[in-house]
Amino acid sequence: MSEFLPEMPIRVLVAAKLPHQDGALTYRAGGAMRAGELVSVPLGKRQVVGMVLGAEEKDTGKMRLKTAESYAEPYCLPPSMLPFINWVAGWYMEAPGGVFKMAVSVPSALKPEKAPTDDAPAVSALPPRREPLTEAQNAAATPLVARINKGFSVSVLDGVTGSGKTEIYFEAVAAALKNGKQALILLPEIALSKSFEARVLARFGFAPHLWHSGLGDKARRRVWREAIRGKPMVVVGARSALFLPFANLGVMVVDEEHDLTYRQQDGVRYHARDMAVVRAKYAEIPLILSSATPSLESLVNVEAGKYAHISLPMRYGGAELPEIALVDLRKTPTESRRWLAPPLVEAMTATLAKKEQILLFLNRRGYAPMSLCLSCRARITCPHCSAWLVTHKAVGVLRCHHCGHTTPHGAVCPSCGVEGMILACGPGVERLAEEVAARFPEARLGVFSSDTITTPKQAAAFFDAVHQGALDIIIGTQMIAKGHHFPDLTLVGVVDADLGLGGGLGAGDLRGAELSWQLLAQVAGRAGRASRAGRVLLQTANPESRVLQSLIQGDRDGFIAAEKAERHAAAMPPYGRLAGVILSARNEDALGRFAQQLAGAWPHYAEILLLGPAPAPIRLLRGQHRVRFLLKTAREVNLQRAIATWLKAVKIPASIQCQVDIDPVSFF
Repeated sequence: MSEFLPEMPIRVLVAAKLPHQDGALTYRAGGAMRAGELVSVPLGKRQVVGMVLGAEEKDTGKMRLKTAESYAEPYCLPPSMLPFINWVAGWYMEAPGGVFKMAVSVPSALKPEKAPTDDAPAVSALPPRREPLTEAQNAAATPLVARINKGFSVSVLDGVTGSGKTEIYFEAVAAALKNGKQALILLPEIALSKSFEARVLARFGFAPHLWHSGLGDKARRRVWREAIRGKPMVVVGARSALFLPFANLGVMVVDEEHDLTYRQQDGVRYHARDMAVVRAKYAEIPLILSSATPSLESLVNVEAGKYAHISLPMRYGGAELPEIALVDLRKTPTESRRWLAPPLVEAMTATLAKKEQILLFLNRRGYAPMSLCLSCRARITCPHCSAWLVTHKAVGVLRCHHCGHTTPHGAVCPSCGVEGMILACGPGVERLAEEVAARFPEARLGVFSSDTITTPKQAAAFFDAVHQGALDIIIGTQMIAKGHHFPDLTLVGVVDADLGLGGGLGAGDLRGAELSWQLLAQVAGRAGRASRAGRVLLQTANPESRVLQSLIQGDRDGFIAAEKAERHAAAMPPYGRLAGVILSARNEDALGRFAQQLAGAWPHYAEILLLGPAPAPIRLLRGQHRVRFLLKTAREVNLQRAIATWLKAVKIPASIQCQVDIDPVSFF
């Protein structure tokens, strides 16, 4: 490792979004330093974290250089981190310093510890406590364990809901720990962490380290320090855990790998699943992608021989997959101003009589998704976004789910001033809960959504109530669909199975059908996971839908084949590449003029199709008017280089923001 003497000019990668290509500035070494060492550097009027890259090769002459200072305890990022950071920055066209900042996201961890403690579990000294694996689970776990310490690999663990995938990849984690290595398990939702923590404790005899935005600084310091010191550990975290500076990483797992919450949509835009592949490659370790509904991207990589495939077609312990049936709302409609059709009400009545639990799924937060004035027919919209305000009756407000704007829930129309004519249109989970309470007054009811469950502690209390039989009926959004195991839950009712089915290539959302199928399959998988048989009822006005027909017929392969054929024919991902360029500004006229100027500067690459400029589906967001371009090309084309050349041809006004979205998953 290169060493640098005091006073030497050195290049330092700074944890800030700088316009420089490599994100580095020149400083004077304040002491003996090494390449990769984290140092404190002045940037303007503040001190920030930097990483020593190497000696400054250019002649600094009589330049007055500021000084980089070592921290009390010398920390060095592992050698694989810098190429990983640079790869992420290059792929997503982000500043390297912005990506590096995510790897040093706890600056206080670099300061001296006031009272050093070592309260982490002694991993190497533990007798694992676990149930024996079934023959099928053993067969699946064996190749995963064999890949530990064998370099880079990617395995897709593809098992039906309730097949015991977690216990299988735990075997690979155990093998890594046995070799003194570290393990990272990524989860899609912060709410899953507490229940997952209990599963790790039951399997290994110690609790994992957690990593998510809800942690306090003290907990984050401890995890960051343990990671960079290389101590054997298991970290269970949200997508940002991918950038922890593990010095001795042995295996990574991306659970529910299909979930789109792995895509960061603001700040540095990245997809944690895709970048986990890159990090595993640079760290030369195995990566496990686990899901009951793998993404089309992962399945195509399996087909191409890039990823290994491990299949689990049966549930654990002899449990059967639930029976799935449709409730045709055209034949058995709901009552006026109610949302549960007679067949679902009858099934709920029978289930409650048997002392079994029910899950009602509706992927809409709040009380009603829209409010309408019956006097002037105006929809109540957000003043800052081109979006309806959602009624949240429980807290007495109308709220925008895009910018967070709230206004009191009143009876006066803001457009015409007429009182008493505001009508809530459609159901959210709050309104559904109101109907359920009226229909089943004796049933114990709980609502699980991001409005009611805001911390892991609340989620843990909710799950405890379900497991202890303190709740009879659960009403939830997509948060309840992911990875939860409720042994007494036998009936799942999907209140609006058509929600989201309007997506697809023709609707501008290429993954619409795939996402609907994944979500409904995951929700259905909550039923009948133990000894009691499960049943799923999907309320729909569109029973001929390919998504719904594939679910009731159990024809996953047919659905995936049709999706692949449609994408392939259209040269859409994963068979082609997309990128978005989004312009936003407060002045709509200036935005439109610049969008036309930018379109005129397009170099007209024959292999790249430029679509736009066009108003974004959400034309106004947080007070900013928005225009989109979409670029489409073949997989082998260097799209980033073409975009960089294009954007350099024009000067972007300071009043206009330009955001590049490589491999977009959302097109709003």
